Amino acid sequence: MIIAYINTEIGPLSITMIDNAVSRIDFVESVDSEIIPSEMICIADELKDYLKGERKDFTFDLFIEGTTFQKQVWSELVNIPYGETRTYKAIAEAIGNPKAVRAVGGANNKNKIPIVIPCHRVIGADGSLTGYAGGVEIKKELLRIEKK
Repeated sequence: MIIAYINTEIGPLSITMIDNAVSRIDFVESVDSEIIPSEMICIADELKDYLKGERKDFTFDLFIEGTTFQKQVWSELVNIPYGETRTYKAIAEAIGNPKAVRAVGGANNKNKIPIVIPCHRVIGADGSLTGYAGGVEIKKELLRIEKK
């Protein structure tokens, strides 16, 4: 396991890599100085470029752990085009389980690789920006970056 700490447009992040694949991205309180192991420089650069609005997708591998249902939801989140949003209900319907709206929310909550698996693109049926691991303000900022 290798961990990098970076400062970004939306605040400090830690990035965890297992077996040459990103397994976690966490919003952290502060980063005194960036720590980017050499094998993670490209990953850090891609995240920073995305958060500056200079990149729309990522090229690095992901190490995804979760239940079959969670992986199904996360796979659908990756299909949401850059700059667009979907409701929890739309995600539930897209995975063929229209009654699983709350479970979709639970899967979003368990997403360990936010930003890359774009749970910030999922909104309430009324258009509200519901909860987000980094806080609703960061969710709003991520959507703003993508609307540019």
